Amino acid sequence: MKLKFTKMHGAGNDFVVIDAINQDINFTTGQWKHIADRRFGIGADQILVVERPVTEGVDFRYRIYNADGGEVEQCGNGSRAFVRFVTDKKLTDKTAIRVETMTGIIEPRLNSDGSVTVDMSAPVLDPAKVPFDASGLTAKTQADDQLWPLEINGKTVWVSVVSMGNPHAVQVVDDVEAYPVLVDGPLIEHHPRFPKRVNAGFMQVIDAKHIKLRVFERGTGETLACGTGACAAVVSGIRRGLLTSPVSVSMRGGELSIAWLGEHASVFLSGPAVSVFDGEINI
Repeated sequence: MKLKFTKMHGAGNDFVVIDAINQDINFTTGQWKHIADRRFGIGADQILVVERPVTEGVDFRYRIYNADGGEVEQCGNGSRAFVRFVTDKKLTDKTAIRVETMTGIIEPRLNSDGSVTVDMSAPVLDPAKVPFDASGLTAKTQADDQLWPLEINGKTVWVSVVSMGNPHAVQVVDDVEAYPVLVDGPLIEHHPRFPKRVNAGFMQVIDAKHIKLRVFERGTGETLACGTGACAAVVSGIRRGLLTSPVSVSMRGGELSIAWLGEHASVFLSGPAVSVFDGEINI
């Protein structure tokens, strides 16, 4: 079949976005993986699928496939691309929409300057619900946060565990550019303490309003930006007493802004969403 798609990115985190309202889509894991392949397919960190909602009171259903072909729960940068896509393709005339994901409702809004702000809902901080297996471990406390020890590569690293609809392990490092993200990232992603694997975040605190961040994403590898990773890092930094909202997050692909007012409050993610080109591919 011929598949119509749009290539998009949010701060360098790149996507193939597919309208599954006006096309019949029923692909295998291998076909999703082929689409994301940068040599033999289109190439993307994630594939975003726009569907009709199945829940009353929402505008769209949002499905996400990582580069390995596996479906995942959430993608913050993708949610910004999502609202830009449905607006550009005239699938809606709203600038603020309600979108159902695998783990709940998000509310992205297209701003007048072209940026997008997304209500990512409140973070999940209970380790068991991230999910993280804390059995037999002793956490250490830093302000309002709990740090958990992980044994990787012959050393102990201390991480915050946060879910933003998908699981994250965040650690503070002195120099994020010098840190061996490509070595430690996959070890954390596949650590047996995370039964659904995990996104590994490496955060350097510049000051209370600014961090640098690299994220090794589950099923994809390091990406130029990760929206949910930025949210999780800021939540962790605020709970540790290191940051105050709002926080500018510098990633290799650009800048994101995260605002969070604390326990039980939603996290708000703001940043760019850019359409690169439209195309067709035979699947």
